This record gives sequence, C-alpha cells and structure tokens, in this order.
Amino acid sequence: MKEENDDTRERYELALERIRSIQTEDSVKEPYRDYFKTVAAFIDKVALYLNLVEEDSLGKLTLEELAEKNHDLYEDILPDNYEESYANPTYIVKQFGKIGKLLGYLYAEIRGMIVYAAEGRLFPITIYSELFIEVYNYFEEEDEYTYKDVKRAIYDFNMDYCSDIIDYRTRELLDEDLSFAADIIESWDLTDLRYLYQFGEYIGENEIKIASFLNSLPEEEIKAMAFTYTDGYRRGFMAAKIDLSRKRTVNIRYNIGFERMVKYAIHNFAQMGLKPVIYRTAVDSINRKQHLRIGYHSSGPNYQYDYDHRFDIGLYMDKAFHDRRLQAYKAAFENYKDKAALYAGPALIQVFGEKNFAPKAKEEVIKLDKRQQKLSIAFQRDSNMVYYQYIKGDETSFTIIAYPITEIGDKFEEIFRETVRVNTLDNDTYKGIQQVIIDCLDKGEYVRVKGSGRNHTDLSVMLYELKNPEKETIFENCTADVNIPVGEVFTSPKLTGTNGTLHVSRIFLNGLEYTDLSITFKDGMITDYSCGNFKSEEENKRYMKENILYNQDTLPIGEFAIGTNTTAYVMAGKYGIWDKLPILIAEKTGPHFAVGDTCYKMSEELDLFNPDGKKIVAKDNEVSILRKSEIEKAYFNCHTDITIPYDELAEITVVEKSGKETVIIKDGRFVLAGTEKLNEAFM
Repeated sequence: MKEENDDTRERYELALERIRSIQTEDSVKEPYRDYFKTVAAFIDKVALYLNLVEEDSLGKLTLEELAEKNHDLYEDILPDNYEESYANPTYIVKQFGKIGKLLGYLYAEIRGMIVYAAEGRLFPITIYSELFIEVYNYFEEEDEYTYKDVKRAIYDFNMDYCSDIIDYRTRELLDEDLSFAADIIESWDLTDLRYLYQFGEYIGENEIKIASFLNSLPEEEIKAMAFTYTDGYRRGFMAAKIDLSRKRTVNIRYNIGFERMVKYAIHNFAQMGLKPVIYRTAVDSINRKQHLRIGYHSSGPNYQYDYDHRFDIGLYMDKAFHDRRLQAYKAAFENYKDKAALYAGPALIQVFGEKNFAPKAKEEVIKLDKRQQKLSIAFQRDSNMVYYQYIKGDETSFTIIAYPITEIGDKFEEIFRETVRVNTLDNDTYKGIQQVIIDCLDKGEYVRVKGSGRNHTDLSVMLYELKNPEKETIFENCTADVNIPVGEVFTSPKLTGTNGTLHVSRIFLNGLEYTDLSITFKDGMITDYSCGNFKSEEENKRYMKENILYNQDTLPIGEFAIGTNTTAYVMAGKYGIWDKLPILIAEKTGPHFAVGDTCYKMSEELDLFNPDGKKIVAKDNEVSILRKSEIEKAYFNCHTDITIPYDELAEITVVEKSGKETVIIKDGRFVLAGTEKLNEAFM
C-alpha cells in the first residue's frame, strides 16, 4: 500500500489543490454551481479524514469526536436529509434534468472515498477526484455538448480503470495480507468502542448497542457463540469429506458490532490452519451487486440510498465494457491463482431485526435496459465460470449463522438468547426425526403442497426416481453445520411435471418486502409472477424481475425443502418478529422453494451421504444437467428461498406411484408417525 500511495501522492495532491479552489470559484453557471461546490467540499472533508488516518491520529480522538466526524461524513444521505441530497436521483433530476442522472452517479461513486480514506488508499481517491475535475471542466464551458462530454468521460473512466478496480477487489477476496479489518479486530481493546469508528463505515445505534451488549456477556458465552459458528464450518468440510488441511484462508463476513465474537472465531480458525480474509461490501458500481451487501458492513445510513443506486452500472454498461470487465475479472483471478487454490470458502454471520424496508420505486433512478439486462446476466454467468475455474466448488465449503440486532425492539436480549438456543438445538434429535420424513419422501412420485386461508399455494413437486432405494436417497438430512440452525430436509426436484402456484401473503427476501407474492410454475420453470407492493402491475413485475429473477426471463425451482425447526417458528410468533427473520432461519419454519440454481451448484460430482449411509443422488435437474454439454445454459447464479409458514399451510402430502398418499403436515402440524415431537414447541 505504501508503494502505491507513494506513486500516487503527487497526482493526489494536485487534484486536491484543484478541488479546494473549486469551492471559491464561480466559473460554473447556476443551477450547477452549488452541486460542484457541495461535492468539492465533501472531497475536502474526506481529505481531512485521510490526514487523520495517515497521521495515525484517528485512534487518539475521543468517542464523541469520532462519532461527530462519522456523522458528518454520512450526514448528507441520512433519511432526514436525503430528500434534498444530490445523491437522491429524484432530487437531482428535478434540479438538473437528465444530466442530473450523470451527476448523481458521480456523487455516489465519490462517496465511496470515505472507506478508501479509512483504509489509507490514495489511488481510488485520486482517480475519482480527477474524474470530478474533468466533469467540472466541461461545465465551465457548458453548451449543448456537455451531456455527451460528461457521459463519455464517465464511460472512458470506467473502461480505463476497470482492471485496477476489479484486480484490487479480487485480491481483497483472496489475500490475507490485506488485513485492514482483521488488524482492527486483533489490535484494539474491544471494550473501547472507539474501535468501531476505525472501519470507515457508518456507525449507528445498532453497531454501538450490539457491541456494548456483547461486551456485557461473560467470556464463556462469547466463546460458545464463536465455537458454534466455526465448528459448523469445520463439520461442513467433514460432512462433504473435503480435506480442509489443504486450505489456508477463510472469508469472514459479518456486521460491524460483532467483533468480540469474530475475534474468538479468528483464533478458532487459526487452530484449523486458516487465516481470515475480511473484505468490506463494495462501494463502487463496477463491483456492487445491486443493493446486496456482500462482505463486512454496518447497518448502513440509508437503505433507500443503496436501493436507488443499485443499477448505476447501467450508465455506462455496453458490450465493449462487458468484454473489458470480464477480461479484467479473468486476469485478476489469474494474478491470484495461487491464493485462490488455498481459499476454503466463506463463513457468514448474518443479522436480523432492522426496521422493515419497503423501497420507493423512483422513475429517476438509473435502470438497465433490455440489452443491458442480458449483458448483466451474461456477466454473472461468465464470471461465475471463471470463479469456479479457480475456486473449485467441490473443494470448498461455507457456514452461515444469524443473530438479532438491538433495533429488533425492547425484548432484544430475550430474543438474542432465544436465538442462541435455536442455533444450538440438539442435532441428533432432529437428525432422527428428519430421517423419518426422508424415508417417507423417498417413496414418493411427487409431493403436493397446499396453502390454507388466504394462502392459495397449490403446487405439485415432482421427485427424482430412485434406482436403488436401499443405498440411495432423494433428500439431504440437513443438520447444523454449513447451515445453522438445524432443521430441514431438502432436494433438487425434477422439473418436468412440477406445476402450480406458490403464494405467500407477506415475506422479506434479501432485505426487501413483498406482499401477496405469487409465482406460477409450468414444468418447474417460472411462467408468471406478481406481487402487491405497488399500484402498477408493471412496477410489481419489474420489482420481482430485478430482485428475485435478477433480470432473467425465467428461473427453475432449484430446491424443495421441508423445514422442521418449530422452535424457531414459535420464537418468531412469541416475539412478533415474523417480518424480521432472515431467510436462514425462516426457511426452517415451513416448506420452502428456492428459485434459481440447486444447492449443489458446481459440486454435483462430490459424493454426499446422509447419516444413515445412503448416497444423496438428487443433485441435478433438467437445467443443471446441461453442465455436461452446454455449461453456459446450466446455471443462473442466484438462489432465493421462499418459505410458506406453518400457519399458512393446509397440507404437505407425499403421493406414491401406486396412488397411496401419506400426509406429513396437516393444518400446520406434523402428523407423520415419528415426527410428533416437533409439535411440542407449539404447546
């Protein structure tokens, strides 16, 4: 980093000098003058923040001083101020017309300078500063060509720096020497909450309160939480018979505030021979994946801001940029192929309990047109092929666990302890009950799932046909290893003959709310979809296509599962947090259907066995099997679980070829002999 900063220092100082002069100039006409002065002042503010970082002075400030500086950096996009922020597409387009989209994009990219400054990275700060100056120069002589000039400048910038931006992002994923976050966790006294402000992320009440709460817990409880998390990771490798000793790095993804637990997790992973790679959520449009937060992050200053800028790449994405981006991605993985071979996979700590977010649909945001949607899909497909070329799916594993944050309400501490209990339920108890369910399902030709009351689900799910029932099984008996908590059996269903409608009255998926979500399947593929979020049916379909189908025309059912964790279900009802549960826990509280790829993507050839010794054989469907002939058609690079809660469920019935029917769940309760113990949680 020092060498790169030394090489960039002169460019940075020249750019900063020019930007500081912009704040006093009047060479740009109104109405644009205020925009440039505001953004220039923001860059100057980041420069002062960077000075503190480079002088190692940030750690010398008081908690109050750090909080004030953090608020100052993020103030412009906080909900109370966002309506009249130049980062708000609605506001800036209203002020400036269509060129406002370009200027709003530019400001959003420049706001990423906050985290670059926290990490002491001069290069990205410099190149975005230079782009800002170039755009400013065009406005100094504004005429009818200005819009085209600015758009071309943005396009050329992303073409020119695409390789640099993607190379660094790829290195962040794989190189343990980029240890910015790990160094904070390891070196700071975590009882001193000033550490939270060293990351550069927005620090709100969630981060402060959860860190304070974890500091109040006995050391043994924190160690136990960390053990559950890391041991699940270890057991995932054992279950898949993958040699973990060959790996050297593990990617830890988590929400800021959980550092005390993460610190013990780092030590646990070290005993497995693994060093952490901890990278933050991407802040640039080239690497961002819509509004999703992939990497470490805080709860953030404003969900609407993230949602508004989810498709900013649409401002400059065309076929030439797609090719350039993919080329850069391939080159980056080739650069770090030795690191990639040692990468074991991600270990995720998710959180839940944030205030519900129902996004506003804004006409002024940057959207992907049909051509760009196809390019986006092509990039996801092709970049995933590159990823799995260097990081073998059958040589890696993962784990996921979730905890509530304080925003969930006054009963946070009770909910937290209940969640810990749910995360540590007895594996052996569930393993035995789930085997009873699997034995029944393995006899079936298909499964009939029907909703009750206002839920109009009516779906027949076709099952893989076993050739050797004595040694093979259709469903995986899922205990608490890679997927914590315990509680589901799942399969890759046969698509042909899988028909009907899936409906849920209300659900939250990847942080977004859906009301009256309905999906129709014909031979396992989506043929229609709708929801009730917006007044316009067109807007409802767009919302689902962007955020569930990821701009693809259709997706298959990649997974059918029956959740068995009635304890989690009762917890949600007891505390009224149905709308807060993450997919990770919600999927264990009823049957769920994943649209997209199967759970076995890129590891289909890896032999897996249930605890009873039977080999799991239902790994492919009619689409994923194309991996053997036309791999570009086999995967969709998404997987979204949609759960029907028990109280919206009329029945789950296994139908055999002979016509015999066996009911597993009736009116929201388990009725299959040998599963009755699951109903005890309801009592």
